[in-house]
Amino acid sequence: MCEKIIETKNLTKEFKGFKAVNNLNLTVKKGRVYGFLGPNGAGKSTTIRMLLALMTPTRGQIKIFNKNLRQHRMSILKNIGSLVESPSYYGNLTAYENLEVTAKLLELDYKYIDEVLDFVKLSEWKDRQCKKFSLGMKQRLGIAQALISKPELLILDEPTNGLDPSGIHEIRELIKTLPKIYNMTVIISSHNLSEIELTADDIGIINRGNMLFQGTLEELHSKSKGEICIGVKDLKKATHTLTNLGYKCQIKDNDILIRPGAMEPYEILKQLILNDNKIFKFVEVQKSLEEIFLHLTEGRKNI
Repeated sequence: MCEKIIETKNLTKEFKGFKAVNNLNLTVKKGRVYGFLGPNGAGKSTTIRMLLALMTPTRGQIKIFNKNLRQHRMSILKNIGSLVESPSYYGNLTAYENLEVTAKLLELDYKYIDEVLDFVKLSEWKDRQCKKFSLGMKQRLGIAQALISKPELLILDEPTNGLDPSGIHEIRELIKTLPKIYNMTVIISSHNLSEIELTADDIGIINRGNMLFQGTLEELHSKSKGEICIGVKDLKKATHTLTNLGYKCQIKDNDILIRPGAMEPYEILKQLILNDNKIFKFVEVQKSLEEIFLHLTEGRKNI
């Protein structure tokens, strides 16, 4: 079993009676990329701020590195790197000089500056003033600042916000290599489903402060109920057979769509054949992640 880097129990944050985060039980495993997914205003940033001790929970417990955050705040935070919203930097200083400032504030040796600049692919521009950087380069500098202490845990809040496709790709590839190169655990908070799908090992889906799902992408797919698409010669006859079996039929593009029930798909097919239906298509159609996400966040009961 993987070691737990973060574990929260009933984590709650209220603002004047409004629950921004409600009894959240979050589990992040060592050496994994955890995608924290939800619409804008779902409670992601509030949760991130509580994990970084920038905000005090109304109630609940946070354990990081198997230590209580409230009791061991300083020792825990020394091992966490973070980029929350946009990076902070001095525009008139170069990339290298900005990292010198970061190292000095954290009382670190300067020896890792060139290494992290190389990792985020900024070595070529290390002597350029940061105010001349593109948005993507500024984000990479922010990640370099978060990495300079070689933290065990990296927390990134919306790291690809405002980036063009090329910049998004660069940040994504950087994040994916961190566990392999540095044995680092990464949390990415995002509302961008496609980015989380391409980057994360595990995901948590939050909406209105509540955790709706937590697990791997494979587990999310396995929990989702797709549809069975059936192509037949005689729609009326096949619909009658399926209705007698207890299925609601939807006709789309001359095909019949049904949702899986108690019977296994092969049993449904067998019954159709026994009732002399001529079948030329029988396909199980899985829902896309986007459809699953929308079903969850729109509060529908069935995935």
